[in-house]
Amino acid sequence: MLKLPSALRTRKAVITVLGVVMIAGTTTVVAQTTPMEPIQWDKRRLDQLDRNVRRLERAVTQRNAAGQPVIIEPDAEVVALQGRVGLMDRRLQDLEATTQRVNGEIERLTFALDESKRDNAALSTRVRDAEGRVRAIEQAAAREAELNAPISNTSPTGDASRDLAAAVRLAATDPARGDRALQTVTLAWPDTPQAREAFSRVGDLRVSDGDFEGAYRAYASALRGWPTATWAAATTLELANALNAQDRKTDACGALVEFANRYAATATAAQRTRATEMGTRFACAPARAPAATPARPPARRPG
Repeated sequence: MLKLPSALRTRKAVITVLGVVMIAGTTTVVAQTTPMEPIQWDKRRLDQLDRNVRRLERAVTQRNAAGQPVIIEPDAEVVALQGRVGLMDRRLQDLEATTQRVNGEIERLTFALDESKRDNAALSTRVRDAEGRVRAIEQAAAREAELNAPISNTSPTGDASRDLAAAVRLAATDPARGDRALQTVTLAWPDTPQAREAFSRVGDLRVSDGDFEGAYRAYASALRGWPTATWAAATTLELANALNAQDRKTDACGALVEFANRYAATATAAQRTRATEMGTRFACAPARAPAATPARPPARRPG
């Protein structure tokens, strides 16, 4: 129980107590009814409020004088509402703490996710590089196996001219595989003009690789029987060059003699000039007439 102090006897204290009592007493009513229209505090209403406050002040004074103190009891619903507000405040604080923890965890997970993405990107790059190297190794192994396999003697097209044309095109882009294709022509179509031309082109590929022994054998196979094809004059000069590269000067000069006797008349001016230059460089004796028994190149095929 709370006794009002003597200070409440003043007018201002009484007005304050009246306001508290009115608010506490009318809380239930206000909570259960619709909002009221705001009061217009004109002079008449203010005078009425002043009279009510004076009466309440006299009543409180009389009760105090009679030994009956005024008791102020809060409304039960207000107390319950305050309890619920306190509980909601604690729950809100817990929610804020949980939200902070969740935000921190999200930031940590975001950072870890970014790290994982970077690691995955680096790993993907390494995997792609490894896959590329494996493919290159596999392709190299397959190519090596193909180049080391026995030469086929089966025509891929069934026609000697088409086989030769395809082999020539392939040799222009892939000399190693083109070499094998040309050798296939020589095996699939032996003793044909296409086979002799294929031998001549194999010899050119051997010269490009610095294999003058292989070039000599290929050129010799191409010139067996001394064909009159358009490529024969150039091939004879290449045969002489391959023989000279093997320090077989006598045979090289013999090849130049055959060129002079068999192909000089139909050769181009550039070919005749080259033959003269080669004879001078090889220190060959000038050949003015065909030899009694012209040499014949050996009938060999490239190994």
